[in-house]
Amino acid sequence: MVDESKLNEFIGQMLGDLGGAASIAMVRIGDGLGLYKALQAKGPMTCAELAKDASVNERYLREWLSHQAASHYLSYDPLTSKFALPPEQAMVFAIEDSPVYMMGGFDLMVALMENQAKVQAAFKSGGGVAWGDQAGCMFCAVARFFRPGYQNNLIQSWLPALDGVVAKLERGATVADVGCGHGWSTVLMAKAFPKSTFVGYDFHPASIAAAEAHARSHDVAANTRFEVAKAKEYPGKDFDLVTCFDCLHDMGDPAGAAAHIRGSLKPDGTWMVVEPMARDRLEDNINPVGRLFYAGSTMICVPTSLSQEVGAALGAQAGEARLREIMGGAGFGKVRRATETPFNMILEARS
Repeated sequence: MVDESKLNEFIGQMLGDLGGAASIAMVRIGDGLGLYKALQAKGPMTCAELAKDASVNERYLREWLSHQAASHYLSYDPLTSKFALPPEQAMVFAIEDSPVYMMGGFDLMVALMENQAKVQAAFKSGGGVAWGDQAGCMFCAVARFFRPGYQNNLIQSWLPALDGVVAKLERGATVADVGCGHGWSTVLMAKAFPKSTFVGYDFHPASIAAAEAHARSHDVAANTRFEVAKAKEYPGKDFDLVTCFDCLHDMGDPAGAAAHIRGSLKPDGTWMVVEPMARDRLEDNINPVGRLFYAGSTMICVPTSLSQEVGAALGAQAGEARLREIMGGAGFGKVRRATETPFNMILEARS
């Protein structure tokens, strides 16, 4: 028998979910046309004022602004007919270096939708969808999504949480950033530690090309280089530090990668693994973060892993126990959680 109060509660949830889904295109329009940044720079404006400032059609803009007000993304003053971007919302929509800048997340949601047909077919075949074959610029969206977290945590708290690593980097160390993607993590480290040398490895050529461009634009080309290579085959030995940012669970053979990483480190070297925050049991991941990460895992991480040899398909919510098992199996005798954020766990592994 249907409980009417539970039904109404669930319908309310669905309306919220559909409203959020409908907002994806609206938010990306605001980003693409510079509307959020215009409101942040100029302060409250009427529809006509913003239309003139942003050089957009006033009638379209009126509907967009109304949606944004109804979503509480913008505030609206009926006395002045002006819309404003509150400072808290500005951190999400307009300030790219904010720790909670989420425009990359909206790009990622579009990529997930575009990937549906390929992943749905893989549900039947059991096969994978290769990283470079996923719909749209999935890797662009992923890079934009993760960059604010790295920008606000990597140098400030993650590296300092490792035993003796910052001192090595300040003196001059050799570092491999494995699975570097567009290279934001590599660039940030290279900029902070100019005496050290950094090499970024990724198996996706287009991402390596983007990483090289980022290194040039951020003036760190002198102490960085990027190469196309798989995680368990990259060249180079005697690294002081190897890093893997949000990528170990995407690998087809994470155990093979872990073994190769251990062999590429100096005896006193460190492996830093940044992975999505997850507990070891499903019931402990039934929360807003787990909801997002399980969706991303279904649409991106598992298909990517299954497209590679071995196809371990750890998933984005693998949990610390499974990760420790892989690290320990590769010969890392000391593994600890060095620090964490609401979205990431940072593991330190040493021989």
